[in-house]
Amino acid sequence: MIRRIGFIGLGIMGKPMARNLINGGYQLIVHDVNRRASEDLVMFEVEEAFSPSEAAMSSDALITMLPDDHIVEKVIMGKGGVLESKNRRSILIDMSTISPITARRIAEKLEKVGMDMLDAPVSGGEAGAREGTLSIMVGGKKTVFDQALPILQKMGKNVTYVGVHGAGQVAKASNQIIVAMTIQAVAEALIFARKSGVDPVRVRKALLGGFAQSRVLELHGQRMLDRNFTPGGMVRLHKKDNEIAMNMAKELGMYLPGTANVSHLWNAISAQGGLDWDHSSIVRVLEYMSGTEVSPGVDS
Repeated sequence: MIRRIGFIGLGIMGKPMARNLINGGYQLIVHDVNRRASEDLVMFEVEEAFSPSEAAMSSDALITMLPDDHIVEKVIMGKGGVLESKNRRSILIDMSTISPITARRIAEKLEKVGMDMLDAPVSGGEAGAREGTLSIMVGGKKTVFDQALPILQKMGKNVTYVGVHGAGQVAKASNQIIVAMTIQAVAEALIFARKSGVDPVRVRKALLGGFAQSRVLELHGQRMLDRNFTPGGMVRLHKKDNEIAMNMAKELGMYLPGTANVSHLWNAISAQGGLDWDHSSIVRVLEYMSGTEVSPGVDS
């Protein structure tokens, strides 16, 4: 029975996810390169580890929530990493968004030493992490998924077993394709409304009641109107996610025209110094191109 969980990566998403596990009755030992992030959780009677290896040492399950492939591989297989703990009974649940190829390579490496792994990336942003309503897409052995399901349900509302190792990451890349193009579509629609002399606030309200309704229109549409680009989902991370999809498409010999177009917009935001803006800031590039800013209207 899993009671003690090691948690590595306490950023925008990781910290509220860890809190939900604490509230769910699990004992946590946490680690982050930013000591302050770990110290913030000590008040919840959480133990702090000073390396990934230490976090993994006495854990029944280990969760990683990290920015990219390189850091995930370093935390698991590098100096002071998970493999050095020699704890072979622990299940590794990687909830980062990385390449399916990397996920499969790590799973194979762990399997050779007797450890099980799930790739379990998430969607739902900071709000979903805080509220415990994340969508979690899982790849790996079904028996291991069944064992880890109670843990995942403390962090997510929609937990889906997708298939073999790497399948969770394929699902997440698919999710990011849809989200990126929907953010672009919402931005274009609101700019189109403003350029036409119509209040985009009222247009958004009208669209929320029709077939165009979506969480992106609801949440990111409001962010665009409020000019609120404080990150919930950072441009640098969504840009990285789109690059994963583009690289996979290249290997599969297929073309993703919409994703390729959005990738150009991420690069344009990067050139403006916006890597740490919220991904709804895609509206800024499109505003510049159209010469029209989506400024707040009066919803009366």
